[in-house]
Amino acid sequence: MKFPYRQFAIPIIVTIIVTIILFDILSDANGQQQQQQQLQQHLQQQRDTWIEALLSVEREGEGHESAVTAAKHLRLASSDTLLPLLHAMNRANPLAANWIRGTFAAVADRQLGRGAALPVADLKRFATDRSHAPQSRELAYEWLMRVDPAVKDELIGKMLDDPATAFRRLAVAELLLTAANTNDATDQKEIYRRAFAAARDPDQLDDAFDKLKELGEEPDLLRQLGLINSWWLLGPFDHRDGIGFDAVYPPEQGVALDAEYTGKNGKIRWQEQQSVHRHATLDLNPLFANEKGAVMYAFCQFASDEDQQVEIRVGTPNGWKLWVNGELLYAHEEYHMGMRMDQYPIPAQLKAGMNQILLKICQNEQTEDWALRWEFQVRVCDTAGAAVLPAANR
Repeated sequence: MKFPYRQFAIPIIVTIIVTIILFDILSDANGQQQQQQQLQQHLQQQRDTWIEALLSVEREGEGHESAVTAAKHLRLASSDTLLPLLHAMNRANPLAANWIRGTFAAVADRQLGRGAALPVADLKRFATDRSHAPQSRELAYEWLMRVDPAVKDELIGKMLDDPATAFRRLAVAELLLTAANTNDATDQKEIYRRAFAAARDPDQLDDAFDKLKELGEEPDLLRQLGLINSWWLLGPFDHRDGIGFDAVYPPEQGVALDAEYTGKNGKIRWQEQQSVHRHATLDLNPLFANEKGAVMYAFCQFASDEDQQVEIRVGTPNGWKLWVNGELLYAHEEYHMGMRMDQYPIPAQLKAGMNQILLKICQNEQTEDWALRWEFQVRVCDTAGAAVLPAANR
C-alpha cells in the first residue's frame, strides 16, 4: 500500500503559502504601524518646535520671521494641537499670546469648516482649571461658547470666586441679571448682597450698591473697594512755570505732621481732611482756593499685619508722584487728560506694621474750564481688584 503523499502534501503546501502571505501582511502592517508612530512622533516634535517659535516672539520684531513660518505650519494641524497651544499660552508674553490666539483660532476655524468637532470636554476641563493663566482659560472658554453656548449655564455658577477677573465678572453679571428679574424683595436683596460681596469691578459694585440702597440696605462701598478717604494734606508749594514737579519739597525728605513750612503763599501746616465723595475722590480746589501753578502733598499711614504685595490704584487728572515708605514708585506728568477709578495701578510692597503712603499732586497754570480739576482718588487692592484693608479695619 502506497502512502497518499498527494492527499497530505497539497494541504501542507497551501498552509505554508498562506502562512508566508499572512506573515508578510502582518510584517507590513507592523511596519506601517511603526512608520505611523514614528511619523506622529516626528510631527509632535515639529509641533512643539513650532509652538516654541511662537513663544520666542519679542518686541522690536525679534523672533517674528520664525513665528510666521511656525504659524503657517500649525494652522494646518489637527485639533490635537489646540490643547498644547493653550498650555503654551500659560507662559506667553503679550506678543506671543497674540500669535498663539491667532493660530488657535485658525486651527479651530479650519476644523469646524471641515465639519470636524473641537475637543469640547478638554476645553471645558482647561477653562475651569484655575491653575492655568487667565488669558489661556479665557481663550478656551471663548471657543467653548462658540461651539456649545449651553455650557455657560453649567460653568458660570462656579466662577463667582474665580481669581480670573473676566470669569468673576461674568458670574457677577449673571447674578445682577437674576436679581433684576426676581420679584420677591427678600430674595432679590440676598442676591444683590452676594453680587456686592463677590464683585471686584467698580461698575458692578456701584450697580449692586445702588440696588441695595433702594432696598433699604447700607452697604459699605468704600470698604468693599478699599478706597482711602482720610488724608493729611500740605500745600500749596510753587509749581509756576512747571518747576514743582521735579522740585524736592520737604515732605519728600520725610513727613513730620507737626512741622510748619514755607509754601507758595506763606506759612503752611499739615491739615487732615476726609472725602465725602461716593468714591472717596478728594477735590483740592475748595481746600486751596482754586490755586493754579501749585503742588500739594497727601499723606496717610496704612497698617499691614504682614509683608504683602498690593496694588495702589490712583486716579487723577493732574501730574503726580507716589512714594511708599520713602521709595518713589511712580511719576507721571500729564494734565487734564481725564480721570477714572483704577486709572494707574501701581504694584507696591507693604511691610508688616505701619506703612507710609505719600502723594504729590501738581496743578498747572491752564485756566480753561476743562483744566480746573485738581483732585485725586486712591484705593489699595490685590491684582484682581479685591480690597486690601488696613489691619485695624479688618
